[in-house]
Amino acid sequence: MRQIWITKAGAPEVLEVKTEPDPDPSAGQLRIRVEASGINFADILGRMGLYPDLPAMPVVVGYEVSGRIDAIGPGVDPGWLGRDVFAMTRFGGYADVLCVPEKQVFVRPEGMSAGQGAAIPVNYFTAWQLVVVMGGLKAGETMLVHSAGGGVGIAATQIAKHIGATVIGTASIAKHAALRRLGVDHLIDYRTDDFETRTREIMEGRGVELILDAVGGDSFKKGYRLLCPTGRLGMFGISSVATGKERRVVSVLRTIAGMPWFQFNPLSLINANKGVFGVNLGHLWGEVERIRGWGDQLLELWKKGVVAPQIDRTFRFSEAAAAHHHIQDRKNIGKVLLVP
Repeated sequence: MRQIWITKAGAPEVLEVKTEPDPDPSAGQLRIRVEASGINFADILGRMGLYPDLPAMPVVVGYEVSGRIDAIGPGVDPGWLGRDVFAMTRFGGYADVLCVPEKQVFVRPEGMSAGQGAAIPVNYFTAWQLVVVMGGLKAGETMLVHSAGGGVGIAATQIAKHIGATVIGTASIAKHAALRRLGVDHLIDYRTDDFETRTREIMEGRGVELILDAVGGDSFKKGYRLLCPTGRLGMFGISSVATGKERRVVSVLRTIAGMPWFQFNPLSLINANKGVFGVNLGHLWGEVERIRGWGDQLLELWKKGVVAPQIDRTFRFSEAAAAHHHIQDRKNIGKVLLVP
């Protein structure tokens, strides 16, 4: 098998393709011949040495794959053999062959491509948790989503529009036309406009019911101020620590210093009638059955055309460094994939 390794912390060029013998599935596992692997910002933070959950380097990252089952371990139903699937992976997803526990594997519906399958687990499960499970978004409410052109942003927009909510998105101006076509009602160019000021103008001073923020630092403070009574701030990342292609201590310290360490206290939340919550899908491995339930609901929405993963670009394994550059240069609208 071929795998993409992070050989050491650094710029995208530290990624290296290596070959190893094909793994054999253990009891309760399925072996997948991978057709596409999803790239997520957690992988980029890991490559930079900024992701606390990352195993010791050198390491193979990757949280999601799509492909076909070609072998099963003891105790697994032989009916899995030959089936098209997508799966959640606990690292190791940057590979063309991978063994995964059966409970983390989903049958890919007829008509769903391998690329679409690989684009679902991290982005759509995260968006579902943010918007529906913990965000409680309802028809007639307004959601502000940062990085609206990313995989989570597009997934959250599709779910929110299905619910009947209004969506405000932040993105660079070059992405605005495409995001309008994808359903975003109001767009803010974060490079030229202050999103807090602009959102208040759009909302005529009222504030919004739900904010999805993976930027971190001072952005969390502004978002909390933007919430109307009963509003909720969903935090699911701190991308502001990654201002370059390699780890910069100054960026990390600036983000930490900008965090709202004292704004979110019990009394302020009670008196403001606001809510704050955090989401990290990578810390829910003990809740896989719950996540499977989310997956079943999302697959039903896929069949109805509500869930429609947007594939921005695919890169060969040999182009993994270029794929990371593409994301960090903020060029993508939708999911970026690796294909063997």
